[in-house]
Amino acid sequence: MSGWFELAWADIEDFISPPTLLLILRTLANIALIWLGSRLVHRFASNLIERLLRIQDGTPGDPRRAKTLGALVQSMLRYLIYFIAGTMILQELGIETSTILATAGLGGLAIGFGAQNLVRDVITGFFILLEDQFGVGDYITAAEHSGIVEEVGLRVTKLRDLGGELHIIPNGSIDKVTNHMGQGMRVLVRVTIPYEESLERTVAVLEDLFAGFAHPDLVEGPRLLGVSNLGESGVELLIWAKAAAMKQWGMERELRGMVMAALEKAGIKFGYPRRYLVWSADQGGGLVGPPKN
Repeated sequence: MSGWFELAWADIEDFISPPTLLLILRTLANIALIWLGSRLVHRFASNLIERLLRIQDGTPGDPRRAKTLGALVQSMLRYLIYFIAGTMILQELGIETSTILATAGLGGLAIGFGAQNLVRDVITGFFILLEDQFGVGDYITAAEHSGIVEEVGLRVTKLRDLGGELHIIPNGSIDKVTNHMGQGMRVLVRVTIPYEESLERTVAVLEDLFAGFAHPDLVEGPRLLGVSNLGESGVELLIWAKAAAMKQWGMERELRGMVMAALEKAGIKFGYPRRYLVWSADQGGGLVGPPKN
């Protein structure tokens, strides 16, 4: 027992000897410097990218593409910096990184055959960014979800719908995309008036209303296209306009309110479903109905 204790104590003395402690402290100091340096490099690179994005926002062109690519570059840069820092830390600990990298390469090749979905997500994400199909801030429909793009990465796309829910969609599942961000989004408003109302007077009231109407969100219009349908409730008139992207719904509500106020002021009624009961005195005061077979 005493012999084992002496051997253990000798090992401890060797471990806490000044040269060993100096080596440990130097290794820890190098690791701390490597970690601190990687954080500083990452922060400097992120600030540089943000500054370039701000410069891009002040130049002609679409700033959404710059923001999208900027977020992707920052993400890839973060992984690259931390990977290099991790490799340097392993070298400081005396671990041969060349063998690990070679093994990781073979393992990655083997995993690649089984991770086809991941590879498909990355390839699809690359072409989404390369072809600029959509960017951060766009309102799109993809994979049966509609929302505003918050982030576009190589693997996933994040959509925030109008209800506030966040949809994280793998890029490989995006087979088609509808981008609702155009130069002018169509606005259609339908107005129904009874057949008893004067069509000419209604058209004159609406045309006078639209003649002096201006709005910062309007790209074109509004215009009264004319009669679009003769329905059970009355004559349907169609109003057309173009609004800025993401402003079309608000413009529809505003136009409906304006049209309603203008027609009420002119004394023009709105059409609604009605039924007429015809009283026949020839058949004993009963209601006239469909003939019986």
